[in-house]
Amino acid sequence: MNLNPIVLSIPIFFLLIGIELAVERFSHRKLYRLPDAIANLSCGITSQLSGLFLKVLAIGVYEVVHSNFALFQLEKNWMYWVALFFLVDLAYYWAHRMSHEINLFWGGHVVHHQSEEYNLSVALRQSSFQTVWTFAFNLPLALIGFDTLDFALMSALNTLYQFWIHTETINKLGFLEHFLNTPSHHRVHHGRNPKYIDKNHAGTLIIWDKMFGTFQPEEEKPTYGITKPINSWNAVWANFSHYAEMGKDLKMMTRWSDKVKYLFKKPGWLPESLGGYRSAPEVDKETYRKYETPAPVALNYYVLFQYALCLIGTGLFLFKQNEFLLGEKVFFTIIISIVVVNCGVLFENKPWVLWAEWIRIVVYPLLLILFTITYFWPIFYIGVAIVYFIISATWFYSITKNAPLQTT
Repeated sequence: MNLNPIVLSIPIFFLLIGIELAVERFSHRKLYRLPDAIANLSCGITSQLSGLFLKVLAIGVYEVVHSNFALFQLEKNWMYWVALFFLVDLAYYWAHRMSHEINLFWGGHVVHHQSEEYNLSVALRQSSFQTVWTFAFNLPLALIGFDTLDFALMSALNTLYQFWIHTETINKLGFLEHFLNTPSHHRVHHGRNPKYIDKNHAGTLIIWDKMFGTFQPEEEKPTYGITKPINSWNAVWANFSHYAEMGKDLKMMTRWSDKVKYLFKKPGWLPESLGGYRSAPEVDKETYRKYETPAPVALNYYVLFQYALCLIGTGLFLFKQNEFLLGEKVFFTIIISIVVVNCGVLFENKPWVLWAEWIRIVVYPLLLILFTITYFWPIFYIGVAIVYFIISATWFYSITKNAPLQTT
């Protein structure tokens, strides 16, 4: 059984998102856009899927260090748990801060900041590769002697705490603002306004930002997102876009010393020969426009239908992940990733997505039928495959026939 607190909390996440949507409706505020919410959830899905393979870094290396190099045998009393809470939060602060201040690390964190909205779905918008750059910040805790499972639990709770602070529906919280990370503090962190950039890196406690000089109170309403918008709903591209931009910059540099500096300097750094540091531009609220991709209403409902099925399937897969072999995990990761990419790119009117979606509509039912026959699953699944194909093919044909997607 999978006891990952993050996976176990998925139903609660969606319940709270539902409540926020109700608040949006009754307060007549525009908090969500469907393509953006789909992209956010898709990045969360791809992050969880990549975590199946990268947890060896997050937990495996920690266990090796703890088992072989721990300096102390710690007694598990109340002081142990209090110390673990503070040290996990402190390690998170520095890992998070360096993810903003080192270009290479920023590529593993930028995904979380790409949304131009600020709602609970943004909390689920996580990178697939951040663990690669940040796992080492936790290793001092292993050296001190904190047990691996205890660390994993406290780290998960630290992550869970941060879910609720991704909202505009909660204003400042009085005296709690002095020591806790709150929605107000974290809205600042997601702002692309120059005064807000690289501020408020806290996980649970805002005291670290106040201690280390990165605190900024919320003043004017932030403009959310990154200084160079990704302008895409593709969850896979979201994880690679910054590295693609880095590749272009690196090609322009002739000196290897500049290339190395570029990797570890702040995002925006360039050598003087290429113009020097590119500071964040001021946001002109008169001319600023969010990325928009108008789509037919029928397409919105079609994507919602496909995405709901994808969420159910992904949830079942994650809950039962320990029952699958490595090859099976890779296969289902690819299958799910194709769905989330298509669901996002359908809003972008990309020419290739028409063919990709038609191929998926045909191939996925065939795969279900093949598995049913091969593994002697209940015959019921063949009926499910046929019904799914008929509904999806008829629906998608009607959309592309009556309101064809652009082909240019």
